Parts: sequence; structure tokens; C-alpha cells
Amino acid sequence: MSNRKGTTKQNVSLPKRGTPDFQLLILTLLLVGFGLVMVFSASSSLTLASSKFGNDPLYFIKRQVIWIVLGTIVMFIAMNIHYSKFKKWYVPIFIITVILLLVVAFSEKINGAKSWLSIGKLGIQPTELAKISIILYISALITKKGERFRDFRTGYIPVMVIVGIVAGLIMMQPDLGSCLILVATSGLVIYAGGASMKHILGSIALLVLGVGLVIGAKAAIDSLSPSDKATDTQDYRKGRIVAFLDPYQVAEGDGYNIIQSLTALGQGGVSGSGFGKSIQKLDYLKYPYTDFIFPVIGEEFGFLGTSIFLMLYLYFIWRGILIALRCKDPFGTLVGIGIMGLIAIQAFVNIGGVTNTIPLTGVTLPFISYGGSSLLVSMLCMGIMLSISRETNLPAKEEVTKSVTTVRQVRSR
Repeated sequence: MSNRKGTTKQNVSLPKRGTPDFQLLILTLLLVGFGLVMVFSASSSLTLASSKFGNDPLYFIKRQVIWIVLGTIVMFIAMNIHYSKFKKWYVPIFIITVILLLVVAFSEKINGAKSWLSIGKLGIQPTELAKISIILYISALITKKGERFRDFRTGYIPVMVIVGIVAGLIMMQPDLGSCLILVATSGLVIYAGGASMKHILGSIALLVLGVGLVIGAKAAIDSLSPSDKATDTQDYRKGRIVAFLDPYQVAEGDGYNIIQSLTALGQGGVSGSGFGKSIQKLDYLKYPYTDFIFPVIGEEFGFLGTSIFLMLYLYFIWRGILIALRCKDPFGTLVGIGIMGLIAIQAFVNIGGVTNTIPLTGVTLPFISYGGSSLLVSMLCMGIMLSISRETNLPAKEEVTKSVTTVRQVRSR
């Protein structure tokens, strides 16, 4: 009896969850810290010389620090919430996201798009929340449907309808870059969930057709409008394509940013010009602290520094995917793959755009670029990933205890 009581007390004292993956946690903090340093380097000279920013070299740093503090709090809270809770909360989270996307449609245009909601002096982008919201929604839906998800009519179509609704709301802003990222991430989760490749390819074809029809219809409506803004929108889209094919053909227009970006990367050479010594950030590159922060990294740290940064980024993504694949719960695996896929796809779109590998769309580089909404949601995502890692890092004693408990239950029956 004494042995049994002792065993019971020992079992009670064992931890119910494992420790978070410290490699992933440290990598996240390293990326956030490096991003803060690069935001300072890319923005301090501009804000010091501009009365618009109060001639304050720390203008953007102060705001970024606020978001980092908030993001860190959110990350640690999410890390200590069992990730399976989000399987119960995905509906209210999705409803809130849709409401915010509808509200932002009536907001004021900033830089040609209705993407921001102002809360005091701070602004948030509902599109960023939509990215994690759709991951949670799709993952929960696929997990609940199980084998029925493979059925095209009752399993696959409902999921694609949800993706289509959110993508359509984002396109209304319009934000083509975020829309493509969301759709690509959704496709990754759907594929990992066991969808037929035939269905996915068919959906991609329908998506391209749908986007083409929406853009064509809007262009037709704009062409009938006497407003100069309609013409500007059409010219802007055409200019982006021309700039991708040959930026020097529109060097004074849409190709300007690409040329300055490539110049910055070229000037970096092998070892770079040194921290804080970028030339292109001095009013040559537009928004060097957000969309074009990677060229600043390339110019200041050169090919070697940029390669180290990219390898760190790749290891970070690989570590997250490994954690997701080790999770025995299908919901945790799908959410983990979705989160790491989202970060990888957005990083590719940002870096691909500024290096002219793909057309420029104007999205932030996760954890590195200045931007409160992007950073906050990214750290929320990492909190969920760390929560998933706690299940993959269960102590061996805990696993043995679970097995013994299960055997006892079977015997008692």
C-alpha cells in the first residue's frame, strides 16, 4: 500500500506538459532583436532629418519597442495556453477577423489601400490577424472532418469557400500581396491535411480565373470613371509588371525602388559597408525600415552577413516545421505547418520582391521590418508554436505514467 501511495504522489507531482523548445524561443528573440537593430539603422537618419518625425532618431524604435513588449507578453501567454484551446476558439476568432475586415473597408485610404484601423496613435492591420485566423479555422475544420475531408463536395468545398471569403475581403482593400500569401498558406495546410492534388490544382485555376475576373471588372469600372484615381490605379498595376520585367524601362517611376534595392545589394559586396553606413537608406530607398529593410541588411553586411542571416532564418523555419511534424495531434501538426509556412512564404515574397525575383507586392519581412500588427501576430504565432513544442517535449516519466494509467484502466474494466 505504501508503494502504491508513494507512486500516486509521485505521479501527481509530475509535470503535465513538457518544456517549450528553447531553440525556437531563442531564435525568435534573436530575430526580433536583430530586427529592432536594423529598424534603428534604416530609420534613424531619416527621422533625425525630418520635422515630420520631430527630428527624433528614435521615432520608430520607440514604437517598435512598444510592439515588441506587447508581442512578448502575447507570446508567453499563448505559450502557456494549451494549443488545443484554439480548436475551440477558432469560430469567434474567425468572426472577429471578418468583422474587422469589413470595418476596414470603410476606413481611410493610406498609401492607396484601405488596410489600416486607427486606435489612438497606433494602427492595426486586420489582414495580419486574418492570416493566423484562417490557419486555425482550416486546421480545426480538417481535423473535425477527418476522412470526410477527402470528399470534394462535403469536405473540400466548404474549406475553400472560407478561404475564398477571406481572400475576397482582403482583395477589396486592395492588398494583392497579403491575399496571395494567405491563399498560398491555406493551400499548404490543405495539402498537408490530405487533400487531393487534383482538387488543389483545380482550385488554383479557379482562383487565378476569379482574381482575373475581379481585377478585370474593377478595371472596366475604373475606365468608365472620370476620376484620375482610377487611371492612376490601372497605371500602378501595369507599372509593377513592367518594373518586374525591366525596371530600367520605368527607372523614374515604378522601377525606381527596384533599381535602388538592387543597387544597395550590389554596393554591399562581399563584406558590406558596415553597420549604419548604408547609402541607399538616405532617402533613395522608400520605406527602408519596412518593405525594403532587406536591401539595407545586404548593403551594410554584404553577401557574407546576408548569407548568415538567411541561414539563421532557414534554420528557424526548419526547427518550427520539425516541431510541427513531431506533434502527435493532427490539429497541432496542421497549425504548426501553417504558421511556419506563413512565415516562410511571406519572407520569400518580401525578399523575392526586393531582389526582383518575383513582382514587388509590398509586404513586410517577418520579425525584421517595422510594423506593429505584423510583429504582434508573428509573436502570437510563435507563442502557439512554443505551446505545440511543449507537447512534443513531454518528459519520459510522463509518457510512462500515461501508459501505466491506461493499462490500469483497461484491467479494471
